[in-house]
Amino acid sequence: MRKGEGVKLKLVRTRFKKECIIGELYVDDEFECYTLEDSPEGSPKGPVPPGTYKVVIDVSDRFKRLMPHILDVPGFAGIRIHKGNTAADTTGCILVGEGVIYDNTALTQSKVAFDFLFGEIADAILHKEDVEIEIVSEGEAKTA
Repeated sequence: MRKGEGVKLKLVRTRFKKECIIGELYVDDEFECYTLEDSPEGSPKGPVPPGTYKVVIDVSDRFKRLMPHILDVPGFAGIRIHKGNTAADTTGCILVGEGVIYDNTALTQSKVAFDFLFGEIADAILHKEDVEIEIVSEGEAKTA
């Protein structure tokens, strides 16, 4: 049960591959799931720059459904958190999954991870709480 202070997501990038970047996503300092993003070598867009960003839920033009939207990312537009398994499933967005396979280049059980995370974000927003995501690399992670 949350305390009404908002929800803090923290993505810690831990594994840097040619094809993608694997990370760990924490919700209020508790491990939630794994993430997969584009790598600088694997995509012209690359990953979201490190920083802290506001997260809202709105309708995605691409997916035609409500999805978490990361706002005000420098040099990016329409950055979403969504389901998917490999770098082929993203163009700058953050994918979530329950596990990591294939030599750290794919996620498993993405729908399960997404649905749970979406519920937590939606619940916070429904209760008029702010949601933000901090993105860091493993060596840059701050201790709470």
